[in-house]
Amino acid sequence: MPKSRINKSTAPVSGGGANRVPVKINASGTPLWYKIIMFGLMLAGLAWLVVNYLAGTQIPLMLELGPWNYLIGFSLFILGLLMTMGWR
Repeated sequence: MPKSRINKSTAPVSGGGANRVPVKINASGTPLWYKIIMFGLMLAGLAWLVVNYLAGTQIPLMLELGPWNYLIGFSLFILGLLMTMGWR
């Protein structure tokens, strides 16, 4: 079988392509106050749930809130988790 000829015009040309330099979207980063609030909400929710579970019957405020205790604790924790989606 005969070999095909390679034309100079069909040879691949290097360079001149698209610019492929990665660009960081959030170059400044997340502010410190945002991180403090995020972790604070998560820790507050976790602490609320642990205290309610261990000593809920001995604390008058926990008795008054009744079943709302778990909703408050989970809400605080979930708000902190939602903040992990990022700062824009």
